[in-house]
Amino acid sequence: MSKNFRVLASVAMAATLAATTACSNTRDTEEASSGGSSSNLIGIAMPTRSLERWNNDGAHLDDLLKKAGYTTSLQYADNKVEQQITQIENMINQNPKVLVVASIDGTALGPVLEKAANAKIKVIAYDRLINATPNVDYYATFDNYLVGKLQGEFIVDKLGLKDGKGPFNLEPFAGSSDDNNAKFFFNGAWDVLKPYVESGKLVIPSGKKIAGEEDWKTVSITGWKSETAQAEMDNRINSFYTGGKKVNVVLSPNDSLALGIAQSLESKGYKPGADYPLITGQDADLANTKNVLADKQAMTVWKDTRTLGDQVAKMVDAIVKGGTVETNDTKTYNNGVKVVPAYLLPPVVVTKEDVKSKLVDSGFYTADKLGL
Repeated sequence: MSKNFRVLASVAMAATLAATTACSNTRDTEEASSGGSSSNLIGIAMPTRSLERWNNDGAHLDDLLKKAGYTTSLQYADNKVEQQITQIENMINQNPKVLVVASIDGTALGPVLEKAANAKIKVIAYDRLINATPNVDYYATFDNYLVGKLQGEFIVDKLGLKDGKGPFNLEPFAGSSDDNNAKFFFNGAWDVLKPYVESGKLVIPSGKKIAGEEDWKTVSITGWKSETAQAEMDNRINSFYTGGKKVNVVLSPNDSLALGIAQSLESKGYKPGADYPLITGQDADLANTKNVLADKQAMTVWKDTRTLGDQVAKMVDAIVKGGTVETNDTKTYNNGVKVVPAYLLPPVVVTKEDVKSKLVDSGFYTADKLGL
């Protein structure tokens, strides 16, 4: 470790501690053991440790970059926008080559990223698009519209809607309204499900119908919190499912929400079996994968975030070395100021039948961890 970088790291940590209260969700990673210096520093800003996937994403990318000889500063912001802004400012003061940012609020980072641009620091938006600023250079994510489409198609196939079966009682949920991805997830699913809602094959007893393009926000769960989704599901069941009426299917955009929804259903007497509601999800979180195996969740859309980390590490390396940064989409992701060049990775549906072949055989989980 170089003496200069130790000084810089000490200054940065002191600034961080002065600006934010110390908590277990915020940390600097140790420098790369390869002996990198501040001249090849890469800043990584992650939103929170409270969701399993961000722990995995941050650790994997951090490890890849260290192995490639880079020095890293990995920060988690406890889902607090101002905390993330402060962390990014501190990273900018360390003069990194690249900032990788998974934003909490995709519209709140314009001013701090202008500082990055003035310092000639390139910015990669990680999984969540950063909006309303010209100062984001690249975007790496999964095909988020396809994530929702896969969820919608799964519902259609499992319920036999194409064969005219129904009606079924549906409850739709959407992700946090400050996350740009949430709109893509919901629209992908709703474009598949909407015709069946209009034909009466899918009925929404709670009245949470989506008419306009932005109406998805009426069913969004702020912060992607399990407990909020659980409370909302409790409310819908208590208010609209009386007299023996049952929930048949829940469109959940991710596993965090699905976990809360399943807990709500269990508290209301729903048990796994033929009449248990079909619940979708995304991320293949450990608890949810176990729920899939236990018939408490029908599926999860797996985004192998190891491949996302792999791709972002390649993009970082290309930027630092002055090479060509690989992208495969230059049309879809308009952040309100510019179309951000993006690299999209494919998501995969996982059900009980293929947990082993997709998640275990790939090394994402061990069989022991899943109780297999």
